[in-house]
Amino acid sequence: QVQLVESGGGLVQAGGSLRLSCVNTGSTFGVKEMGWYRQAPGKQRELVATISTVGSPTYADSVKGRFTISKDSVKNIVYLQMNSLKPEDTAVYSCKAAAYNYKGTLNDYWGQGTQVTVSS
Repeated sequence: QVQLVESGGGLVQAGGSLRLSCVNTGSTFGVKEMGWYRQAPGKQRELVATISTVGSPTYADSVKGRFTISKDSVKNIVYLQMNSLKPEDTAVYSCKAAAYNYKGTLNDYWGQGTQVTVSS
């Protein structure tokens, strides 16, 4: 079973950078896509960026040009490099993996989340 552990969150000033990491410590069987999502207080969770098994990334409009998602397939890690951070990027960032099980069902697996706080 997929097991995701995030790290790299913290407090940073506006304009600064952070790199989040998400390591899959469990099974990589059937993983189709991994992504980062975020949820700010009082708001719904939103997609930040995704990357497929073939490496094709997608980004939310709000982070295009500032954030970069990448992966190390050997170490089973997905990174989110966040540059030019803004106070509105403050949120809990969570990693998600979409993986097929042996029955062919696509399931979502989530990490515990990591807090990112950007001060003005």
